[in-house]
Amino acid sequence: MTLSERMYLPAIAQGLGITIKHFFKKKATINYPEETRQRSEIWRGLHVLKRDENGAERCTACGLCAVACPAEAITMTAGERKKGEEHLYREEKYAVTYEVNMLRCIFCGLCEEACPKAAIFLQDDKLAPARYERDEFIYGKDRLVEPLKTTETK
Repeated sequence: MTLSERMYLPAIAQGLGITIKHFFKKKATINYPEETRQRSEIWRGLHVLKRDENGAERCTACGLCAVACPAEAITMTAGERKKGEEHLYREEKYAVTYEVNMLRCIFCGLCEEACPKAAIFLQDDKLAPARYERDEFIYGKDRLVEPLKTTETK
C-alpha cells in the first residue's frame, strides 16, 4: 500500500464526495401538516359506515365484513330494530355495536368488497391520527358512522 492509501486519503476523499453529492440533492422530507404527499389512486384510509339517501344506516349486521377481515379487526353485535326506529336503520336487523381495531387492521379493503349493502367504505382522504392510548384505536360507531347530512334552506 502506498503512503496515501495507508493514511486512508482516497477513502476520505470518496466519502466527502458522496456527502457533497447528497448535500445538493432534493430533500426527501416534507413539512407534513402544511404539505402532504401525493397518494396512490388505490390508497385506502380510515373506515366509515355509510348512510343511505334517507339518512338511515346501511349496515344490517350480516357479519360478512368481519368474516372477510384477515386480521380479525372487526367485531359487531346485531340487534332488532324497535318500533319508531324505522328512520334510523334500513333493515329490521342492525349493528348495535360495530368496532374496528385500527391496530389490527391492515387496510386491505376486503371488508369493503364483502359488504353486500355497501355500508363500509375506506376513505381515500383521511389518515388514522396518532394517539397515545391503545383503547383510542378501537373505533366504535360513534367515530365510524357517517354524520347526517343537513340540508339548509335559504
